[in-house]
Amino acid sequence: MMEENTRNIYLSVVIPAYNEEENIGILYASVKKVLETLCKKYEIVFVDDGSTDNTYDKLRKIHENDRALRVIKLRKNFGQTPALTAGIENARGDILITMDADLQNDPEDIPRLLEKMNEGYDIVSGWRKDRKDKAITRKIPSKIANWLIGAITGVRIHDYGCTLKAYRNSIIKGMHLYSDMHRFMPALGTLTGARTTEMEVKHHPRRFGKSKYGISRTGKVLLDLITVKLITRFSSRPLHLFGLVGITFLCASAFFCLKSVQLYLSYDTNRSFPLVIPSVFFLFSFLGFALLCFGVLSEMILNASDFRVFALKPVEGRIHGGSKHE
Repeated sequence: MMEENTRNIYLSVVIPAYNEEENIGILYASVKKVLETLCKKYEIVFVDDGSTDNTYDKLRKIHENDRALRVIKLRKNFGQTPALTAGIENARGDILITMDADLQNDPEDIPRLLEKMNEGYDIVSGWRKDRKDKAITRKIPSKIANWLIGAITGVRIHDYGCTLKAYRNSIIKGMHLYSDMHRFMPALGTLTGARTTEMEVKHHPRRFGKSKYGISRTGKVLLDLITVKLITRFSSRPLHLFGLVGITFLCASAFFCLKSVQLYLSYDTNRSFPLVIPSVFFLFSFLGFALLCFGVLSEMILNASDFRVFALKPVEGRIHGGSKHE
């Protein structure tokens, strides 16, 4: 009976939360009110990402009165991507919607996301066109990052950073997320041939608490972007990239080395010595590139393996309202 009930769940709303005790009650009531109008079976999956305030206690109290609410407690603060991954792994709906817990996303956009999904899309990404955040620390860096991500991945949407997105279960469960790669899910969806679109959604100013994210994540996002680009383009043929660049460096280094030796043997030492510098440069450049390749290949191997099996073991804590093994 439990398995049958699980299969009948149409929608899972996954919400990671970290120190959002002032927002949890308001958000739950708003989401519940909207979901009740859908007349479909749903669940709300809150993931407490190691909060140090009363977020988890408030969620447990709500769960005692509403079994459609499920609470996952992580042992410590792992970050947004692991929290989302834990929620996604335990979500049982045919369609998953992710959103933030800070009340800046509007639950009233949920039915509109579902209507867009019904047009045949696999991923619908929210676009905070009228974003209510500080320009210098949030909006301007976000616009630059969105343009850069679109240009590099080829998947052009306006707002990669918006957590409010809708996914088909079959698409999102196949993604292996780590670091800060949750923002790249529309691009990663191209690996499975997902049909992706976007739509404008509402955005509200933060009422309580403070933002957990800022411009300090820029470096990590750029490194993740390189990884995503290589994974989406070269994961099935890495030798096309590494082999070509490696051969180019080696040939350049070998040319200058041989030319330097030739001039040295002809006793033209004044001309041979300067050629040692570019040959050494290309050799060390190749070694540096080789180290980068090892890192990228490790990422690809990690992405290809079932990362979730061992990544979630230390992440998952207590789960109230069922488990993924039901």
